[in-house]
Amino acid sequence: MSAHPPDADSEADSRPSPDHDEHIRTGLAGALAAAEAAAPVESLDVVARMLSQRLHAKSVSFLLTDFTGTSVVRLGAAGDVETGEPPRRIAVPGTVYDEVIRTQRPATRTEDGGSTVRVIAPVTNRGDAIGLLELSLPSAPDRAAMREIGETAHALAYIVIANRSYTDVYQWGRRTKPLSLAAEIQHRLLPSSLACEAAQFTVAGSLEPADHVGGDTFDYVIDRDTVQLSVTDAMGHDVDAALLATLAVGALRGARRAGAGLAEQARQAHRTMLDHGRQGYVTGQLLRISLLDGGTEFVNAGHPWPLRLRDGRVERLSVHIDMPFGVPFPHGYRVQRLDLRPGDRLVMLTDGMLEHRARDVDLEDLIARTSDLHPREAARTVIAKVIAANDGQLRDDATIMFLDWHGVRHSRRDADTGAQLADASSFPAPVS
Repeated sequence: MSAHPPDADSEADSRPSPDHDEHIRTGLAGALAAAEAAAPVESLDVVARMLSQRLHAKSVSFLLTDFTGTSVVRLGAAGDVETGEPPRRIAVPGTVYDEVIRTQRPATRTEDGGSTVRVIAPVTNRGDAIGLLELSLPSAPDRAAMREIGETAHALAYIVIANRSYTDVYQWGRRTKPLSLAAEIQHRLLPSSLACEAAQFTVAGSLEPADHVGGDTFDYVIDRDTVQLSVTDAMGHDVDAALLATLAVGALRGARRAGAGLAEQARQAHRTMLDHGRQGYVTGQLLRISLLDGGTEFVNAGHPWPLRLRDGRVERLSVHIDMPFGVPFPHGYRVQRLDLRPGDRLVMLTDGMLEHRARDVDLEDLIARTSDLHPREAARTVIAKVIAANDGQLRDDATIMFLDWHGVRHSRRDADTGAQLADASSFPAPVS
C-alpha cells in the first residue's frame, strides 16, 4: 500500500524499497502485536506510543466517528496523559476530517509556520469508517512514513473491532449524547458495522431515533453465496417498541442462522409476535440476493415500498404487500423477485422518512442528487435532510438503507487500506 502512488514512468519508484517488508512488519504486524499485549482499553494508546517513537511524532491520537458520522471524539493522544486533557468531540462537516472520511485518502496540513505537519489517515474496515488516525510530525513524511501510517491506520480498524466487545470506551465514543433505555436496546439490535463493502455490492444504513424511540431497526449479513438485508419498524414508542423490535429481530436472525428461507423467516417472526408480542406488530422488508447469479428474493410485510435508482432515475418498486408480523389474521408471506441490475442503487426505508415534515423533503430527487456519493455518505445525507426538515425533533424514527449492486462479475475488491477508493465520495454532499 502506498499513500502516494509511484510515477508510472519510473521503474525504480514502482519497485518496493529494500526495507518494504520491514515497514509492513512494524506498521501492520507491529501494531497488532503491541495492541494484543495491552489491555483492551489501552490498546490504542500502546499503538500511539509506538508510532510516536518510530516517527518522532509530537502527538498521535485516534478519533472515533459517532453513529451519525457528524462528529468525531478524540479518545487520547500519546504524550497527552500528563496534561489530563479530557476527550473532545469535534464537529466533522467542513473540516479536513470530513474530507478524509469522505475520500478515504490521507491528508496533510502544514501548521505552526511550517514547523509541524499534521497527517490524518482513515481508519476503515470493509468500507466502515470507524475513525481517523492523526499525527503531528516535525517534518513532512516521506513515502515510507506515509506507507507505515496507512498500514497502521488499517491495523487500528482491526484493533478496534477486536477490542470493542471488551470495553465500553468505543461505544461511548460513538454517542453524541446519552441514550435512553429504549435507544440503548435499539442500538444493540443494529449490525456492529453500519456499512460494508464487498466485491458484488456495497451496503450502508443510518438510523436517527425519534425523541420517543419508534422501534426501527436494520440488519444485513453476508454468507458464502448470499447477502441478506432487512428493515423493520415496530409499532408504538419507547421501551414497548424496542421490546417488539427485539422480538422481531431475534426471530429473524434465529431463523436466518438456522438456514431458513425468506418465507420461513417471515413466518417465524410473525409467530413470535403472536406468541410474545402482547398484541403488537412489526412491519418489515426482507431481501436476499444471490452472489452467484444475482437472483433476488423479497418479502414485504406491511412496509413502505423500496426505491430504485437506475440511470439517474428514481422509481418506487410496486411490490406485493403482505400483513405486518403479528397481525392476528390468517395470511402468508409471498416471496417476490426484484429487478436488480449492476449499477442499480436500492433504497429501503421506514415510514419515518415519509411522515410529518419529512414530506417536505423531495426524497426521490435527493436520492438522485446523492448518486455519486458512497452509500455511507448518501444515507447520512438523506437522514440529515429529514432531521433538518423536522427542526431536529423527529416524531418517528427515521431509517434508511442503501445497497449499491455491482454485479456477480465483480469478484475482487481493490481495498488495501480498508476501503475501495474507486467508490469513495469525491465531492461533498449537496447542501440544498
